[in-house]
Amino acid sequence: MNPTPPTPASHSDEVTAQALREQYESGATVDELVTASGLSHGTVLNRLHDAGTAMRTSWQTRRMREDPQMRQRLATHLRALYDEHGATLAELAATAGETRRGARSLLIEAGGTVRTTQQTLRMRSAAQAAERQKLALSLRAKYEAGATVPKLAQECNYSAGTVYRLLHQAGTRMRAQHRHGPAGQARKRS
Repeated sequence: MNPTPPTPASHSDEVTAQALREQYESGATVDELVTASGLSHGTVLNRLHDAGTAMRTSWQTRRMREDPQMRQRLATHLRALYDEHGATLAELAATAGETRRGARSLLIEAGGTVRTTQQTLRMRSAAQAAERQKLALSLRAKYEAGATVPKLAQECNYSAGTVYRLLHQAGTRMRAQHRHGPAGQARKRS
């Protein structure tokens, strides 16, 4: 049986229990599904259970992976995680159920080049900056549609100060603040 490497999902709600089951039954491990989907370990297990998945033991997974085609697919999957998502060798090792040295060998087998720690940090920083910009633009659209900063902060579980910074980063033109209550009325009388 040849596994199909898990496909990364952009949003956790898009990862259905059936899709996880198909990937698991194709040979993917729970850790690989967690890495690819961005879901928590418990959520992946719950969705697999909800789909009626028959779970394997670790030795059954290792036996499946002894197949040369399986090893090649695993190496290709690890390289994709490494190159496209900035995974570290330690993360690859956890995903593959290997040691760091074993994960490094698989990466090299797939034609990958091992990065320095600084290169990995720069890569992750760039990815985080892109995600932050995407969030800033999303908040700007909601704000310009009439949402308030406190409401946006509550929705995305950030402080109001962080939401203001993200809105500023997106070049948002802020609405005038309204004064309500006694302090605002006192100013009007003066």
